[in-house]
Amino acid sequence: MGREFAYQVVYRYLVALIDEAERGGQLRLPSLRALSRRLQVSLATVQAAYSLLEHEGRVQSVPKSGYFAQVGLQAGLADVAHVLPAQPLLERALFAHERRLGRLRTRPAQGLGGPRLRDALAERYTRSSRQYWRPEDVHLGPDVQALLETLLLALALRGCTVVVASPCCWRILRALQRCDMRVLELPLDSGGGPDIGSLSRLLGREPVRMMILPSCLGFPVGRLMPQRAQQQIGDLLALHPVWLLENDLDSELCFYTPADSRLRDWVDPRWLLILGSLEAAMGAEAPYAYLLGGHPALADAFNQRAFQLAPMRQQALAQMISSGEMDEHLGRMRVALPGRMAQLCQHLSAVLGGQLVFDMPEGGCALWVRLPPESVGAQAVAATAGSALQVLAGEQFSVHGRYRQFLALTWLGEEPGALIEALEGLARGLAFDAIRR
Repeated sequence: MGREFAYQVVYRYLVALIDEAERGGQLRLPSLRALSRRLQVSLATVQAAYSLLEHEGRVQSVPKSGYFAQVGLQAGLADVAHVLPAQPLLERALFAHERRLGRLRTRPAQGLGGPRLRDALAERYTRSSRQYWRPEDVHLGPDVQALLETLLLALALRGCTVVVASPCCWRILRALQRCDMRVLELPLDSGGGPDIGSLSRLLGREPVRMMILPSCLGFPVGRLMPQRAQQQIGDLLALHPVWLLENDLDSELCFYTPADSRLRDWVDPRWLLILGSLEAAMGAEAPYAYLLGGHPALADAFNQRAFQLAPMRQQALAQMISSGEMDEHLGRMRVALPGRMAQLCQHLSAVLGGQLVFDMPEGGCALWVRLPPESVGAQAVAATAGSALQVLAGEQFSVHGRYRQFLALTWLGEEPGALIEALEGLARGLAFDAIRR
């Protein structure tokens, strides 16, 4: 947990310049490009640090002039861990786009799937002449479960054997269970990748029709899959006619920058499907899930389902994606999440001492913790209900009852005091569970 993130280096450098300005130094701060060259970091990293300082009120951005230190405000050094861009800000922006479209009397294009939104998503995922997507390859659903059920029906996979990276997103598992899928769980090691030998033997002896693996970040463990493991999986899948459903639900929340390598970069695009959702970035007002896949049966299946999604909201979402507004927000989230997660780890250690085993994740907003042997966590889940800490039992991430000794913790609020209170409730719940057993 002692590792320093690139944005923190830029942040501290700018704070020093602001302190100089407080003592009578120059108010104008370096431009994005100048600071990028000086500190040898990306423009996105510099932008993230400036955005954070703007949020704290220590820097003002003047159009066509640059950034200026706000002196005389006695702002003090803010704890980076406290600053998490509020999701409601993006939701308000979404509502503002909808109102503007309404005032313009813009009539949403009629037809299934939201043409503008599908076009925006296709463009966002297109990376090269080999890996490109068309709007007709993008299929929308109201949520992850409905989309998965439609996919399995379209490809005649209901009741077949599927391999999932384990632990696996509980929403995906519930959809697979409803479709009577035979689920084989492939544990990911501490480095974020699967045992390639075990996977090879599994594909050789089992009638596997589909694999569901992380794009780059495994949830809820929060470990990045190494590029070497991605390449080995791609080589292995080249020997087997198996659909790969790449789980892209959480990969936007890598702590540093978006991963350079995704699993999709190493597999045959003819057997590739990508599952994503707008909820991680946009919040509960945009729970829509999307699937990228070019098989003709997919378009037919989604047309038959005829999901009713709000046309105006789809247009607003398309505009926010195309304009870069959503990516700008994701950049701010990536700046704030590491510090926030470090603070959760710090308070967890202070309240529960050495009772729980965990590592600082490399992305996401969940902390995967191992319980002491005498606890199973059921009372801990109940003890934290309605608090600033969401606690999910580990067995929710397995169809075979694994991970009973684990919990997934997510800090929902903003106030450290409420977090500490929730952690104290967690401690009481674990103690009660241990006594009862």
